[in-house]
Order: sequence, then structure tokens, then C-alpha cells
Amino acid sequence: MPFSVPVTVRGYELDINGHLNQAVYLQYAEHARWEMLKAAGVPGEKMVHSGIGPVVLENNIKYFRELRLGDEVTVSCDFEWADGKVFRMRQEIRKLDGTVSAEITVTAGVMDLKARKLVADPGAALRRLAEAPGVLGL
Repeated sequence: MPFSVPVTVRGYELDINGHLNQAVYLQYAEHARWEMLKAAGVPGEKMVHSGIGPVVLENNIKYFRELRLGDEVTVSCDFEWADGKVFRMRQEIRKLDGTVSAEITVTAGVMDLKARKLVADPGAALRRLAEAPGVLGL
């Protein structure tokens, strides 16, 4: 079961049409990713202290249903690990009634903050730091 966090749509996040601004969907997705890392015992400051940091290489978002003021949603995050320097995350923003508002696919990596290059095995880098690697699917 993917990790998820609850979010309520706030008034200052709306656009002129009265629904959630398209850029805010990506903010919700990023919030869920950071919460997932924190739940795994890998908060941002721990990564930075270890000399690594996550980087987003590509975002793809598909919008299905608008979100409006006060809508309560869950934002899920599920890591998909593969060989190589990059991995994918699949995310959904879903209303409490089960309606999917958006699907987000993220291609990411883990950067060596000194070399400014992607590490060869991002899963291994995060596994070394994680207190609960299973949260990340490791």
C-alpha cells in the first residue's frame, strides 16, 4: 500500500477559476515525498549531513478532476526502484470519496552534493540512511 498524507485545499492555492492552481498539485506531491522520506527516517537534514540530496529530473502530471476550496485529499507516493542512477515515483491525489484528481509520475535521482552528480545506486544510498527502509520500498 503506498504511503499517503492528507491535505486540505486552502483558499490561497486557488486560481482565477476557483479551483486548485495547477502548480500546487506539484507542491502537494513534493510534500508527500518529503513526508515519506521523514517516515522512513531520512529527513532532508540527515541527507544533507551525509552529503546527498534528492533531485527531480522530470515530472509528468495528468489532471482528471478539479479540486476546490476545502476539498480534502490524500496524496500518495510509491517508489519504483530499478537499476541505474534514476528511479520513479508514482503519486495520486485522490479525494476522500475515491475520485482521482491527478496522477503524477516523477523521475528522480540522488545527487552527491560535493561532486554535483547523481550517485550510481540511489536505493543503496537511501537504504544506508533509512531507519525504516521498507517505507521506501527498499
